[in-house]
Amino acid sequence: MTGKAFAELVGVTQRQIPRWEKRAESLELSLPNQTALDTVFAQADRAVQERFAALLTERAAIEHDARAEELLRRDVRTSRHSVDGKVMTLVDEGIYLCGAEGRSVWLDSFLIDIYPTTNEDYARFVHATGQRAPQHWPGGRCPTNLANHPVVWVNWRDATAYAHWAGKALPTARQWEKAARGPKGRTYPWGTEPTAAKCNVAETGIDATTPVARYQSGVSPYGAFDMCGNVWEWCSTEEETGGGRYELKGSAFTSPFERAAPSLHNAAHATMLDNDTGFRCVTPS
Repeated sequence: MTGKAFAELVGVTQRQIPRWEKRAESLELSLPNQTALDTVFAQADRAVQERFAALLTERAAIEHDARAEELLRRDVRTSRHSVDGKVMTLVDEGIYLCGAEGRSVWLDSFLIDIYPTTNEDYARFVHATGQRAPQHWPGGRCPTNLANHPVVWVNWRDATAYAHWAGKALPTARQWEKAARGPKGRTYPWGTEPTAAKCNVAETGIDATTPVARYQSGVSPYGAFDMCGNVWEWCSTEEETGGGRYELKGSAFTSPFERAAPSLHNAAHATMLDNDTGFRCVTPS
């Protein structure tokens, strides 16, 4: 791909790429940039990953490269789903600290989509099933400029229909929260600091959805993106009061940052759809 395309994929300026190439193996990346490259690698096809592993193996054998050896030992937490092609990350079984009060709750292991369902993902579902297209698609077609943005204008039933088509499910509220906060119950996916710049909320002033891979520094302990801001996400958990209302998690670009903490509660009727509401899916591990 071109330098411009690669820069957009990783989330850096185009000027950065020649600098990286010039510094070659002496380059030490910042944590957000390294995370971005790791994510790109996780999404690559099997042939690319095998070629990279072969290069690492050769280096480890010849140079006793400690980093290469560590990478080769590392458990692979991500996998690509066979139906919708989305990359998913493993959330281990065990206790996590739940809610604002930090109650200990046990969950079985599961896989969750690293990114929210995008317009491009949803377009494949619409094409395969004849499902109604979201109302913001001109002529019922996925807008090219929004392909990697989270799909919106989908209600709970739309989200559930996509999940059934893909052989997945919507996450429970507790699954979603653990994937966002990690086992130790972080206040935010990235830690305890209330940093609005790490997510797309009202304070950023964007007033629209953003590409799902944009906020590299806001990823959760399990590598999930957009667990704060961008769009509210439907969960499978029905509100205790019933009435066809289901929990929503994560806040949106329309929300003040104070609503972004993953432990907070929100819910809406299953028929509700808006320009700031989407979803992601889970499967058993």
